[in-house]
Amino acid sequence: MILSHATTGGTSDFANRFPTASGHGFFREANGWRISSLGLGSYLGGADEETDLAYFAAVIDAFRGGINLFDAAINYRDQRSERSIGSALRKLIRDGEARREEFVVCSKAGFLTPGAVPDLDMAGDDVIRGIHCMRADFLVDQLHRSRENFGLDCLDVYYLHNPETQLSGMERGTFLNRVRHAFEAMELCVAKGWLQAYGVATWDGFRRRGEAGPGLQLAELAGIARELAGENHHFRFIQLPYNLGMVEACAVPNQRNGPGPVQSILEMAAEAGVHVVTSASLLQSRLAQGLPEQSKQIFQGAESDAQRAIQFARSGPNVVSSLVGMKQREHVAENLGVTRFAPMAADLYRRLF
Repeated sequence: MILSHATTGGTSDFANRFPTASGHGFFREANGWRISSLGLGSYLGGADEETDLAYFAAVIDAFRGGINLFDAAINYRDQRSERSIGSALRKLIRDGEARREEFVVCSKAGFLTPGAVPDLDMAGDDVIRGIHCMRADFLVDQLHRSRENFGLDCLDVYYLHNPETQLSGMERGTFLNRVRHAFEAMELCVAKGWLQAYGVATWDGFRRRGEAGPGLQLAELAGIARELAGENHHFRFIQLPYNLGMVEACAVPNQRNGPGPVQSILEMAAEAGVHVVTSASLLQSRLAQGLPEQSKQIFQGAESDAQRAIQFARSGPNVVSSLVGMKQREHVAENLGVTRFAPMAADLYRRLF
């Protein structure tokens, strides 16, 4: 198992290897690290050896091209995404091309995964809809399995995966109490050196409009973390979809913090000191082609629809990095084209809305 974790110095050294990309603002500061504004996701693909090898090659190409954020979940491809990413990163380290301190590894837990369900007495409503659990001992078990899958002693960011799965099945107070126990377990895991930061990765929890109920409220979650660990808590990341077809993170004000104005989740995250990683940048390849002709004028510098879609996502206010599922080497090469131009200026971006 590879020791160490992402560090300020290591991620800065990595970014400095790519002076052109750095000069174009490709890397952002988050949690003391310098993170590539394009991250490699690993949700899609079959649970088979062919896909394993494809991800293995894609991770190596991505790292060599300037990407140092890698994202998975224990349930992605029945644990195989974690293993594929881990094997590629370990090879880079063995071959002297990488140091563990240079890259940020993220994973998630919450969904029951075949072959990874612990022998715990999970009775009653511990498991919601037969698929999701937030019990503390379950999450710690999943973290250890993820560490083994990656072959890494410490993960950098660990997300509670789609906690909104449970929100509709219980009273809000009960739900928040479960979050409290989960966060308490994560703080203990940080203290033991098994992870560096934690957060929540969601699908619609932060995107809900008023008629769909309040969803997740970042102020509540951050408040729980502060109650548990003070201002030095480690609840530092959220992940949610954001793309040309799903703009709620920026366009829908649904976050409240006391009597202040209602804000979008991107605005609230900045206020709460929480870093935003966006997912589904290409909407599972649906935005990789067929964009309107005028998009070429809006996203200047981009040479393909995929690059234009990535440019939109990573230019969002307060976005640290935007994930793209990449398991084809040619797609890695194409997507890395965004290293050649800067994110959109804030005033131009606002005009899109």
